[in-house]
Amino acid sequence: MELGELVTLLSRLGMGAIGTFFAILLWSQTRDVSWVLVIIGTLVAYAEIVLSTLERFGILPETYFEVSGFPLLRVVLVNLPMLLYTLGFITMIARRRVR
Repeated sequence: MELGELVTLLSRLGMGAIGTFFAILLWSQTRDVSWVLVIIGTLVAYAEIVLSTLERFGILPETYFEVSGFPLLRVVLVNLPMLLYTLGFITMIARRRVR
């Protein structure tokens, strides 16, 4: 692993950990559906970062979470955060337009 790749990986882990920490703090203070969806999206995004890190260091094989040769968990973890963010934005827009 090259130095640039290591710095990128460690910065993703560090910034993801900080974002996840504050997301958990916010979760305990809000009951708003829009914010909860954004918070869950942040937690899932960090789970993807951790999974990528474990695969990169060889702790988990890349084929560990495949179903019939399809990397199901990888596809879900990569796309689910954006889906949750989108749903959070939609619920916020819908709530603002109702008033």
